[in-house]
Amino acid sequence: MQTLTEHGREIARAAAERHGVSAQAAAELLRALALGGGAQAQFSHPELGGMGQWSRGGMLMIGDMFNNALKARVDALANDLAGELAHGDVLRQPEGASVPGGQGWPAEFGAPASSGAQNDMRYAFFPETRRLAIVRHGAMEVYDSGEHRITGVGQQQGGDQSISFSTAEGPVRLHDLRRLDAPGAGASPSEPVRGDLTTPAPGKAPEPAPEAARAPAPPAPSAVPSAAPAEAPPAAAPRSAGGQGDVFDALERLADLRNRGILTEEEFAAKKKDLLARL
Repeated sequence: MQTLTEHGREIARAAAERHGVSAQAAAELLRALALGGGAQAQFSHPELGGMGQWSRGGMLMIGDMFNNALKARVDALANDLAGELAHGDVLRQPEGASVPGGQGWPAEFGAPASSGAQNDMRYAFFPETRRLAIVRHGAMEVYDSGEHRITGVGQQQGGDQSISFSTAEGPVRLHDLRRLDAPGAGASPSEPVRGDLTTPAPGKAPEPAPEAARAPAPPAPSAVPSAAPAEAPPAAAPRSAGGQGDVFDALERLADLRNRGILTEEEFAAKKKDLLARL
């Protein structure tokens, strides 16, 4: 887990005093916000209602879902801390997440407008050159961000195709961006994806050769199954988000049944435990 810098600890201590929580709780939320690019956070701390999720704009979910006073406190704390992220680095960069060769982000990309980390991945977005650089498992990957202005990384888990980034227009999947061969390269994607076929066309004139190879019957079936699984993972993310909403809706209905005396406290607690286990 990445630790806070001295500047980050000072921010957490000051915010904790302002909002009546411990410095430890404020530090947990600050760390989550930094990893979410200041736009979203996933956290877990008893003083913050247990496991929770916050997004800029008013979305907040905590384990203690019926405690409206605590919700208001956590939301105010999150907004306060998110505003402090622009005043300096709050997370120490782990040695294992450094760019290969001990270098920083490529100088030719310019200054990053947003950067952050999640799990074993670091990222930085460079609006001047429209580049998104990420580092995973000690290797750097570069993507053409196109018209997207990236503000943060999504909270999804899994393989390459499940990674998404927050933008002003909504989330964009890493899978939908054009990957470039090397830092500083403006074209030549290492693996052309569907959206790249028009851009590399001038430099890829010899590509009809693979098309001819696909003409025989044996290669054609192998190409179709390989493409189908690649489309399956992106559809999983929306279902996950919808599932969370269904769980919380169900919990609210159960609470209503309990308040009307239809369910006992024991029945309500058992159902609540079962639903929360699905998150």
